[in-house]
Amino acid sequence: MLQACLNGSRTAEEHPALPLTPERLAEDAADVAALGVTSVHFHPRDVIGAATLAGPEIATTIATVRAAVPGIEISVSTNVPGNRLAVIASWAPLAAGRPDVASVHVDDPGWRELAQALHQVNVGVELVVESVCDLGPVPPGVTRITVTATPQTAEELLRQVEPLGLPILLHGRENDAWPVFTYAVRLEHHVRMGLGDTLRRPDGVLARNNAELIATARRNQRSKAPS
Repeated sequence: MLQACLNGSRTAEEHPALPLTPERLAEDAADVAALGVTSVHFHPRDVIGAATLAGPEIATTIATVRAAVPGIEISVSTNVPGNRLAVIASWAPLAAGRPDVASVHVDDPGWRELAQALHQVNVGVELVVESVCDLGPVPPGVTRITVTATPQTAEELLRQVEPLGLPILLHGRENDAWPVFTYAVRLEHHVRMGLGDTLRRPDGVLARNNAELIATARRNQRSKAPS
């Protein structure tokens, strides 16, 4: 699987093509889906551009993206301040405005309760692991483990999560994004790329948009994948 991370926690000032509104997210989702992406991950925003999990904003964003790319997996971040458990509980009646998957960082206090809240509203859980920790029994509803790594930490983190027997998405950020992407391709793990992870192509040049990063990632996949 190649996932596109469309915006992350970035601000509009960081890149002119960063998609923040529902319409822009839908446009970018359609562009990357045409390049072979089967999952998109993003941080939904409110009208002033702040990250949000509120039902009306989530419903509008998800429904707009889903209309542009029906059938593609839509994943959102839960890394926002506030009473996330109560807000997620309000997602239950959203139907087409509910994401397929939401990410939960295991470094966050109360991550198990957050995973349970998502499971109760029929949203899959993408556990995010960035450091060595004791995961214990994996909560119900977890669909995969997303490992955020550097070239130096990837091997150790993979040793921790591989025994869980779940699909693994391995990715890096900023200067580590492309080296970790190449490493993940060679190991045949799921991968991701996009402006949420890095603003630059492998040659260091600022990417025009998400589509350029994904097109580059696809070429990298084809050239580095085991034969």
